[in-house]
Amino acid sequence: MGKKVNDHSFLLAVKLTGMSFHFSLPCRRRLLVTGFPKLFFTLRQHYPLSIITMSNSQDTLKAAQSYPTPLSPPLPLISKDVELARAMTASSRSSLYTLSRSDVLYEDGWLIVVNKPQGVYCESVLDSVPQLLGDKSGGLGEGHEGTSTRPELHLANRLDRDTTGVMVITKSHKVASKLVKAFTEHKNRKTYIALCVGSAPKWEKITIQSGHGRSKFGAWRVYAASDVGQTLPGGSIVRDMETSFEVLSVNGQGRYKEIMEFTKDEENVILVERKAVIDGDAKKDEILVRAFPRSGRTHQIRLHCQYLGNSIRGDVKYEGVYEWRGRIYDGHELHAESLSFEHPITGLPVMFQAPLPLWAMQALQPS
Repeated sequence: MGKKVNDHSFLLAVKLTGMSFHFSLPCRRRLLVTGFPKLFFTLRQHYPLSIITMSNSQDTLKAAQSYPTPLSPPLPLISKDVELARAMTASSRSSLYTLSRSDVLYEDGWLIVVNKPQGVYCESVLDSVPQLLGDKSGGLGEGHEGTSTRPELHLANRLDRDTTGVMVITKSHKVASKLVKAFTEHKNRKTYIALCVGSAPKWEKITIQSGHGRSKFGAWRVYAASDVGQTLPGGSIVRDMETSFEVLSVNGQGRYKEIMEFTKDEENVILVERKAVIDGDAKKDEILVRAFPRSGRTHQIRLHCQYLGNSIRGDVKYEGVYEWRGRIYDGHELHAESLSFEHPITGLPVMFQAPLPLWAMQALQPS
């Protein structure tokens, strides 16, 4: 029930009614037991009464109840079965996947940039690169000094299983470490295209700022902006999350716009502090948006689309429609459109852009 920690204390662990309690128990000193009479009597059976004292303090209970409350809903029940089926299909598809030369957006002696397809894991794309390089160099990548060296391939960025678009792979540890540092310090710029289903927004451009973290069940959730820095169950903390959006089309009415630097409208910023109020009975429209994430949080765009009431089509994990207009969707429709940063070797600015997927092009056509 107890074990020695050092010369002056024991670590005491007690399980009571399904809960575990841990105490640092000083030798020959008193132990304060807070708010649990049954625990007090249990301890009396194992330790002298002189070192155990009851207290009415509720500090322990308050600490356990002080975690921030997520503002986005829990995962829908349907998502468990759908995600399992999609994962199994993706595993089979990924095992057979072969990267083709037509998938390559850019290549030099240090980087290879590819257009990742839907329903394939990033690791499978990475694993197929050596075979692609072997088609032109016998399995070797060309070093930046013109020598043939075996590439040390690394994923510079990751995309979700069903997200398509720009994925950068480095050919050396040195380049990988430089890019990771640049991405960690947010010295890059990304744009995504998403097809959402919900009420047509009244805004053309908007910026949403919130917290981001895992709930006690392990799911990624939106938290209040004021919760940033607070501790969550498991010891992680709420981090800041900011995404800007611009509408490209609604029900096919609109047009594709060239990528430009997003200018934030300070009068059109949502600072998340409470749960969103969504009218579930409102007319549903198809909305094509471009997203500019300013922080690189897991599922960031998907979470913010959900909070705005315009979940991404097919994204059942975040309340996106699974079946829409007579069709069942195999994955969510999110596309990593572009990625810009300074080249880790030359220092020159580079921008890589992937062509629009079919669903995005169709969304720009009047129905």
